[in-house]
Amino acid sequence: MSRIGKKPVPIASGVKVAVADGRVKVEGPKGRLEMTLTPAVEVKVDEAARQVIVTRKDDQRQSRALHGTTRALINNMILGVSQGYRKSLEVQGVGYRAEIAGKDLALSVGFANTIRKPIPAGLTVIVEGNKIHVSGPDKQQVGEFAAEVRKIRKPEPYKGKGIRYEGEFVKIKPGKAVTGAAAK
Repeated sequence: MSRIGKKPVPIASGVKVAVADGRVKVEGPKGRLEMTLTPAVEVKVDEAARQVIVTRKDDQRQSRALHGTTRALINNMILGVSQGYRKSLEVQGVGYRAEIAGKDLALSVGFANTIRKPIPAGLTVIVEGNKIHVSGPDKQQVGEFAAEVRKIRKPEPYKGKGIRYEGEFVKIKPGKAVTGAAAK
């Protein structure tokens, strides 16, 4: 039995969970999310105990794999609509900057043109100086958008310029001049 899958998911205050027609709908103060269930698992909402219980129908390999995954996804949905998720990025480099231009994130990161990245519906993007804060109720959408922004200009290993996650450590390599001078 899946150790994670058999734990009940507590429902936070102010959050409504409904299961109907093979779909789980979660609604809270930060928004609403939906997920389609696979036929291998069953989801029941216990209103009295304020918890969601995920069970699997059989002991097939696929059912066992989806048992814990479904429980974790429902837990992430409940946390997302009650607290929300947030990823922060740092833009580092001389002349590198980010700004909000309408419904796009405009990045000037060393290319000839300004890169414009459309902000998906349901996400909030805030730019404070050299920091970009991405927040929203859907954990997967927040993480994916932050990863796409970072991919535009990954931090390079010689000077550390680029877009990185807040607190990310980039190992700086010594350049040719440093290694050549040490060899002589």
